[in-house]
Amino acid sequence: MTTSAIDRTPLRARLGVRVVVIIGLLWTLVPLVWMVASSFKSDVDVTAAEPEFLFQPTLENYRSLFTGANNLGPYIWHSVLASGISSVLAVAIGALAGYGLAGTRMRAKKHVAFWIISTRMAPIAVVVLPLFLLFRGANLIDSIPGLILAYLTFNLPFAIWLMSAFFAEVPPSVEESALVAGCTRWQAFWYVVLPLTKSGLVTTFVLCLVFSWNDYAFALVFGGPHSQTLPIAADQLVTQTGIDWGQLTAIGTIVVLPMIVAGLAVRRWLVTGLTLGAVTGE
Repeated sequence: MTTSAIDRTPLRARLGVRVVVIIGLLWTLVPLVWMVASSFKSDVDVTAAEPEFLFQPTLENYRSLFTGANNLGPYIWHSVLASGISSVLAVAIGALAGYGLAGTRMRAKKHVAFWIISTRMAPIAVVVLPLFLLFRGANLIDSIPGLILAYLTFNLPFAIWLMSAFFAEVPPSVEESALVAGCTRWQAFWYVVLPLTKSGLVTTFVLCLVFSWNDYAFALVFGGPHSQTLPIAADQLVTQTGIDWGQLTAIGTIVVLPMIVAGLAVRRWLVTGLTLGAVTGE
């Protein structure tokens, strides 16, 4: 290979990467930008035969979502409660279970870890009927506690598996130093090991929150008039008489924007070293 060919290869690779990134960004951002822009259009502009790129912005779609029978407030509150509480519980229990799984020395640890995450791989349709029967017997249908437990059944295995991976990255000498200094096992976990995995805690919480916030199947089966969430509210705008595209894009914007912010938070924490500065030379 000549020198000119060697010089051209990295340039071609960089151009190829840039093209792929640009295509990926367009594929992701164009629908989002179009949805947000459509949420500020009037009914005439949003249903125009030809796309309207220059239009007079209006907040009518958002006002309609919070007035009269279409009040979106209860749906938002139900989503915040169900997804927030289930995510906190998943992280709390997942951290304890993940710490135990990462620190155990049993031979079948890998098999146990795979079994835990395999329960998350099951299709929702497989678990909906058994859970529905259990929840109906426990009077949890159409209740926020029922949705929290339903989300927890899918979030907890993921939280345990992910947190065990973060705890496994903590050097054993960190915890051993705390134990030698006089800490109990719980104190070493709470004051030393857990702070080193704060990026893992935040990442796990945000991912569980995204799964719960966007859920439709569980909210449809286990929810009701007193516990309906935002995805159910969006579905109610699609009727036999037509689709209210303006309000639908507005509610879609309300659903998506918080999760975009959460995704940016995950990105920031993922690039943070788990044990940065804790131990030198390991």
